[in-house]
Amino acid sequence: MPAVTVENPLTLPRVVAQADARPRPVLAVTTAPSGFEGEGFPVRRAFAGINYKHLDPFIMMDQMGEVEYEAGEPKGTPWHPHRGFETVTYLIDGTFVHQDSNGGGGTIQNGDTQWMTAGSGLLHIEAPPESLVQSGGLFHGLQLWVNLPAKDKMMDPRYQDIRGGQVQLLSTPDGGALLRVIAGELDGHEGPGITHTPITMIHATVRPGAEVTLPWREDFNGLAYVLAGRGSVGTERRPVHMGQTAVFGAGSSLTVRADERQDAHAPDLEVVLLGGQPIREPMAHYGPFVMNSQAELQQAFEDFQKGLLGTVPAVHGM
Repeated sequence: MPAVTVENPLTLPRVVAQADARPRPVLAVTTAPSGFEGEGFPVRRAFAGINYKHLDPFIMMDQMGEVEYEAGEPKGTPWHPHRGFETVTYLIDGTFVHQDSNGGGGTIQNGDTQWMTAGSGLLHIEAPPESLVQSGGLFHGLQLWVNLPAKDKMMDPRYQDIRGGQVQLLSTPDGGALLRVIAGELDGHEGPGITHTPITMIHATVRPGAEVTLPWREDFNGLAYVLAGRGSVGTERRPVHMGQTAVFGAGSSLTVRADERQDAHAPDLEVVLLGGQPIREPMAHYGPFVMNSQAELQQAFEDFQKGLLGTVPAVHGM
């Protein structure tokens, strides 16, 4: 980890918060419980236990793996429906094939991101390719759910396949961190992901002992999830480690620091930074549907049962 990197971060554009930026305090640090998803691949539920008022517009996020599969072990998900939100699958290591009931799909691997706007609804499947099932190998990624405002919930479904080489690479003044802007904007630098709900998504690799203070939109919330390693968050240096999420309060900058000593299997602090403009609408969420009311949820289930979200192809090629 990670798949997309550079030898010398000092060759990249550098980002720094203004001297008068107001540091965001750390409101809470939570630890993700572990579980299983789909046909049995291990996940950490990154946002479990966090009040939705601090998450909005994000709904949930799972860290998938990191796991080294033996031959025959790699697993995916069965066909399942979605309506009313966007799924963002960021694959750090490994390969995933995705397909939907509308005939869309593709393959992502090693730093790629698949951004699916479910909108009015579709059926979807994600699985490792047959070659990976036969050989086994490393699998590690994230899946983030981003809410859509009421006006966009029934829009036509859409895909974006963002290749690892397309992400905006940035660094800090001392070169102590590599910042991958997957979506949104950081200090005037735009990531490739096109979002309906304004958000910023960054994967940062912070070298041991290095500190990162980034400008952060004041109208966005602020979250930091630790993929690997140990460090601290906020100017108060609240300790964090792998599998923990930090919730930031109001302000115009956020700070993350890597401990001087890291674990042997994780030489750097790997952290995903998220910010988004809260939608502030009623949310009704159950399973694969995210709507604004219980009546809309019921309609989504009825439409799914009637086959209006699509039908599973007779041969899906997975």
